[in-house]
Amino acid sequence: MTLNFTEKEQQPVPESQPVSLRLISFDLRADFGFFRKPDVNDGLQLSYNMLHKPALLGILGAIAGLKGYAQKGQWPEYYKLLKDVPVGIEPLKPYHEKGNFTKTALTYTNTVGYANADGNLIVHENTLRRPAYRVYVLLNKADELQNRLLTRIRNQEAEFVPYLGKNEFTAWWENVAEYDVDQSMPQEKFELKTLFDKRKTIVTKSIDDGYDRFDLFDFSEPKGSYIYFERLPVSFDEQLFQYELIDFAYTDYPLKAPTQLGGLYRLNTSNEYVQLI
Repeated sequence: MTLNFTEKEQQPVPESQPVSLRLISFDLRADFGFFRKPDVNDGLQLSYNMLHKPALLGILGAIAGLKGYAQKGQWPEYYKLLKDVPVGIEPLKPYHEKGNFTKTALTYTNTVGYANADGNLIVHENTLRRPAYRVYVLLNKADELQNRLLTRIRNQEAEFVPYLGKNEFTAWWENVAEYDVDQSMPQEKFELKTLFDKRKTIVTKSIDDGYDRFDLFDFSEPKGSYIYFERLPVSFDEQLFQYELIDFAYTDYPLKAPTQLGGLYRLNTSNEYVQLI
C-alpha cells in the first residue's frame, strides 16, 4: 500500500478592513409615532413606548437610500447592511414623564375594497404624541455606506422620508453632535443617558446571599426619581422573521462604578455615558 501525503493548500487570509470610527448623535422627533406591538391583532393596537433598534435601522436606511421590504420572506436591504451598526437611544426631555410618552387612541376607517371584503375596516391605535429621542450611532468612516450615512446625517439630508413607525408620521432631526470614541470605563459614579440592556446587571449571587439586585444604582443622589423598564425588540430571528426581545431599563439615578455593563462610551470629557447595542 502506498500512502501519498500532500501539503494542505493554505487558504488566503482575508485582508482586514480599515476602521475609522465616529460617534454621532442627533435629536429625532415627530408629532406622532406608532411602533406596533406584534402580539396584539384585535381591538386596540398597542405601540412600544420607546424607539427600538429595528425601527431605528429603518430610519437610518431611509436616510442612506437603502431599500425596504420588497418581497415576503426576504430581509430588506437596510437591515442586511446596517444590523451590526451599534446604536443607543435616549428619550428626550421634556417630552416624556419618567420615561413614558403621552399616548392617545386614534381611530381609522379604511374604506378600500381589498382592506375588508365585508365592509369598512376600523382600526384603533394607541399612538405616541410628540415622541422625541436622542439617537447615538457608531459609524465607520472607512466604510462607503456608513460614511455616506454619516455625511447625510450631518447635512440633514435623506434619500427617502423617515418616519416613526408609520409613513404618515414624518420625522425630522436636528442638533447633530459628534464625539471622540472613548470606551474608558467609569471610575466613579456616572450618568447613563441611554436605555441599557438590563440583563447585563445580573450576577451569580442569589438573594439568599444578601445580594441587592438594585445595587447598580446610587440611590443616595437626591436628583434621581425613577427607573423605567420595557421589553423591546433588539433584532430579528432570521429563521422565524420575528422580533427578538430583551429587557431594557432607563433611569435618572446615577450608576455606581465599577459596573458590569458593557458597550459603554464616554461622551467627550464629561462623566456621562451611553450604551450602544
